[in-house]
Amino acid sequence: MKPSFKLPRTPSELSASVRKRLNMYSLAASAAGVSLLALAPTAEGKIVYTPANVKLQGPFPLDLNHDGKIDFFLLLSGSIGNSEAIEALSVCHHPFQISRGIYACSTSASTAQNAVRVAKTSSPEAAAALRAGARIQNGDRFRDKPAVGMARVSYPTFTTTLPPHWSGAWANGGTGVKNRYLGLKFKINGKFHFGWARLAVTTQGRNFTATLTGYAYETIPGKGIIAGKTKGPDEIDGQSPSAAVSAPVQQSATLGVLALGTPGLSIWRREKSQQEL
Repeated sequence: MKPSFKLPRTPSELSASVRKRLNMYSLAASAAGVSLLALAPTAEGKIVYTPANVKLQGPFPLDLNHDGKIDFFLLLSGSIGNSEAIEALSVCHHPFQISRGIYACSTSASTAQNAVRVAKTSSPEAAAALRAGARIQNGDRFRDKPAVGMARVSYPTFTTTLPPHWSGAWANGGTGVKNRYLGLKFKINGKFHFGWARLAVTTQGRNFTATLTGYAYETIPGKGIIAGKTKGPDEIDGQSPSAAVSAPVQQSATLGVLALGTPGLSIWRREKSQQEL
């Protein structure tokens, strides 16, 4: 006759030291899962891009989000006096016409508080000519002055022997720039958004031309934007942020449940059966 063995009806109790270690591991694994869940984005933004090909002459109204409200004016205007000629490109809030074909920026403060990213080292403060890939975000140096200069050239009208005087990052010492970005901060429904405008400045002897070639903004208030980026949302290593985080979160949570011992095993079996349905 073969001996018979009976399994115990109740599982044996773990020692206090082992159970303490399992509980500590459970807390650590659960905390890791919570931390990874916190990395998942709460909202996905969208970059709205508008292509353009506008040769500036006088004030150009820039409505970044196409809501019918002008966010900025890009102003290219010149004047010729008895002894000096001046041509300047600037960002304005309130341009006005001095005389036929000649405009200037009002000195009154802007009520919208829309602002322009300015260069870190410039006196007087002038708009930064950002390169593609630069981040435009909170913490950058913005100014909401009625007018922020971009490029300027002046030269005497009584002689052609003296060279012109160039100033501003967009003039680039008289050589101009191509595909540089104007960093912008503006309000939509009372909340600040970030955007950019891409321009090219081409010098021609003593004068220059400026062309707007596109602009964009980020739909999430307060979220930064990358100069030159025309599509959104941002992606991590070519995959969506939620996919990159979900696998380790699930694994950590499962390990945390199993570390609880017999009660955790029951929970794990119940969750497993629900996933297979």
